Amino acid sequence: MAENQLRPDSQGKVRDIYDCGDTLLMVASDRISCFDFILPNEIPYKGEILTRISAFWFDRFKDLMPNHMVSIDPADLPTQFASYKDYLTGRSMLVKKAKTIPIECIVRGYLTGSGKKTYDQDRTVCGIKLPDGLVEASKLPEPIFTPSTKAAIGDHDENISFERCAEIVGEDVATQLRDASLAIYKAAAEYALTRGIIIADTKFEFGFIDGQLTLIDECLTPDSSRFWPAEGYAAGHVQPSYDKQYARDWLKANWDMQGKPPVLPQEVIDGTSKRYQEAFEIITGTPFTPMKEA
Repeated sequence: MAENQLRPDSQGKVRDIYDCGDTLLMVASDRISCFDFILPNEIPYKGEILTRISAFWFDRFKDLMPNHMVSIDPADLPTQFASYKDYLTGRSMLVKKAKTIPIECIVRGYLTGSGKKTYDQDRTVCGIKLPDGLVEASKLPEPIFTPSTKAAIGDHDENISFERCAEIVGEDVATQLRDASLAIYKAAAEYALTRGIIIADTKFEFGFIDGQLTLIDECLTPDSSRFWPAEGYAAGHVQPSYDKQYARDWLKANWDMQGKPPVLPQEVIDGTSKRYQEAFEIITGTPFTPMKEA
């Protein structure tokens, strides 16, 4: 937490988590992670956008799938955080505690990224056979569930097959993860298309609360998803996007992935922030006005 003396009980690439007894306070920083590296720059408004977009989707799909959100209202902050209200406003979410499942639940509706690389090798993605003739950004015949391991900071997630996922968490849980992930993705993709956005792929995380499978962490944000403008979409080339792909592309062109990541130019920082704000506005249908100025 910026300018504070409180220490998070746990910390992810982007989020700081504070144990509040019966609940957790998840604080989305403005840190940005690309290729599993935390970059030295922060992206203005990023933490607030991640939190508020997640809250939008959690609320929209609460009848489809239980989630862990309790509140993003600053008035509901636990008393020990009162003096940090200015920093926490907009970027913090009070959530129920869950027993987390150590699987990244990725759903792909289009062929791109690491999926395209393995497809080019053997026409499969995470062990799923796909038809010949697909190219960059091709829409898949049906969305596919392609899980990965959840790596610690500094390590890299590993794409795995459904069968390997079942070995890790059990076949019943793996089936629940697959079915829930596909159902949420399909509902979100259908809605997003009415807003002019293609959700090419996304990542969900789940846990158990009182024995019930529950959606946790973030949901359908520019950090966990690829958002493409539907207007002008055409398979065969890399698509423009409303997510951190802009920063990824700069890194791929200017860094060999060795050692520490380089400092992003200001134009890349500003361009990435702009894309996050555009994603928020298009998806939610409301202008982005910061709850507190960065």
